[in-house]
Amino acid sequence: MNTVVLVIIAVIFLIWSFFKSREKTKESLKLSKNLLVKTFVEIIGVMALVGLVLAILPPELIKQLLGNSNEFLSTVYGAIIGALTIIPAFIAFPLSKSLYQSGANLTAIAAFITTLTMVGFATMPIEIKYFGKKFTLHRLWISFVAAILIASGMAVIL
Repeated sequence: MNTVVLVIIAVIFLIWSFFKSREKTKESLKLSKNLLVKTFVEIIGVMALVGLVLAILPPELIKQLLGNSNEFLSTVYGAIIGALTIIPAFIAFPLSKSLYQSGANLTAIAAFITTLTMVGFATMPIEIKYFGKKFTLHRLWISFVAAILIASGMAVIL
């Protein structure tokens, strides 16, 4: 029901925009279409890559790393994997569900998602360029520790 209301509101604003300026509305619709196509292609590509990785990695390996009986160790593994990868958050959540279904601990998944969004070792060279090495290294370690604490908090909650 909420989606229907949002679509109706969007259509109303589109009609209003069309009456206000046909040229600008047509131009923005073309830009929106191109962005939608580009984003769709990227999403499909990332989902295919995630599917390929999950197909190559046996569930036993995932369960061994992220579903270990030592929850702290599996949480650290999840945090390291998340810190080293670059995956958009909208892909990370379905991937996390797949990891959970493969036997990963919820705490390890929480560590994976939090480090994925907070740390980002892969973008470190760009960050060093703009913010300096000292700031970047401090931010990375503080973010990593915070992600572990957040994941540990999730373990208590869940």
